Amino acid sequence: MKAIVVLAAYLLSFLCLLLNSGLFVRLKPPYSFYFVIFQLLAGGLAPVLAILGGVGAVLGWHSGARVAVVAGILGTAISIVYMMLVTAPQPGFAAAFGKDWETRLSPSQQSRLIQRRWQPGLPHSKAPIFKQDISFWTIPGTDRELLCDVWQPADDVERSGLAFIYLHGSGWYLLDKDSGTRAFFKQLTAQGHVVMDVAYRLTPEVDIYGMIGDVKRAVAWMKDNASRYGVNPDRIVLGGGSAGGHLALLAAYTPDNPQLTPSDLVGRDLSVRAVISLYGPTDLRAFYEHANQKRLIGLPKVEIGQPGAATMEKKFSDAGRVDILLGGYLHEVPEMYALASPVTHISQDSPPTLLIQGEPDIVAPVTATRELHDRLVENGVPVVNIIFPLTNHAFDLMFPQSPSAQAALYYLERFLALMV
Repeated sequence: MKAIVVLAAYLLSFLCLLLNSGLFVRLKPPYSFYFVIFQLLAGGLAPVLAILGGVGAVLGWHSGARVAVVAGILGTAISIVYMMLVTAPQPGFAAAFGKDWETRLSPSQQSRLIQRRWQPGLPHSKAPIFKQDISFWTIPGTDRELLCDVWQPADDVERSGLAFIYLHGSGWYLLDKDSGTRAFFKQLTAQGHVVMDVAYRLTPEVDIYGMIGDVKRAVAWMKDNASRYGVNPDRIVLGGGSAGGHLALLAAYTPDNPQLTPSDLVGRDLSVRAVISLYGPTDLRAFYEHANQKRLIGLPKVEIGQPGAATMEKKFSDAGRVDILLGGYLHEVPEMYALASPVTHISQDSPPTLLIQGEPDIVAPVTATRELHDRLVENGVPVVNIIFPLTNHAFDLMFPQSPSAQAALYYLERFLALMV
């Protein structure tokens, strides 16, 4: 019996310590996707790991396994410190909206927000009205429809009049709408918001021009259908994760840019109330260097728009390749990297912005995000930059109830409430 207790003590203690040790590793491309998962597990399961390490330490104490005691205590301490770091208050809202920003939220709004940056589980909310695969545009001359899902508040939930258009992460190449976001959208509809989850086209079907055009068509569609969904057309917020965050920023900062606006939308009001980026690249030149995409030079070119591109079998290794998105490497088409970088388009007219990211981020360089924040501040644009330490890319999708994901939702909810 004692041998079993000793074995359990070592297993639990070292499992906690081993996973937590991954939080301190700084990955460089080409990194292993599986090690990224290893890091996300440590952050996402921090409360569970804290318990496992504590149990391992107690079992080790009672069975005389001193090494297990030390490992369990150390692993538990790392988990607890991590949770304290990612849920600590961040001052961005006061700097962007004034020290009294919370008084601008009505009692009704405040009552529906999550009240803590982390708690064991999200509060129960009423089931939203959820409709899938709604067409928001048909490619001229074809029967190819672009689809979205629309999430509406339950019938007895007071509507805010705000629509949140969400663009999924993709590396500009993979995945689709409805990818790990249901808990997130359900919480937003509980605030009275309408959510439009967009399936935009990806490479190699289209390049950056086609992609940003799809995003702006989604904005135009929501404005055209605002009354249908109880939305104020002046309260549309763009947002997204990873590549979707990049596209959201780029579309929000270039509502009437002739190079990045399809001819069928010229003259339309494509402005948005605000924009939210969850770990989206803000400067593709910095992204190119951060992701060491020089190593890709010499790979076969991928042509845009060839027949069957929308349904072709794709290789995960091609995700995130900006040479496909922009038509060449940085030294070949530097003007395209500038055009497609949100930081290039900052002005005094840029909408209020919420930036949420972990550090270190293996995909989107945090230094470029900070530069975007500083440029917005210089132009007098309200901006909040939330950086979670020891937290990696896509932290909110794998574990939506983790401390970092809940803290991100805490700030995002308040930002949207201010936009109402």
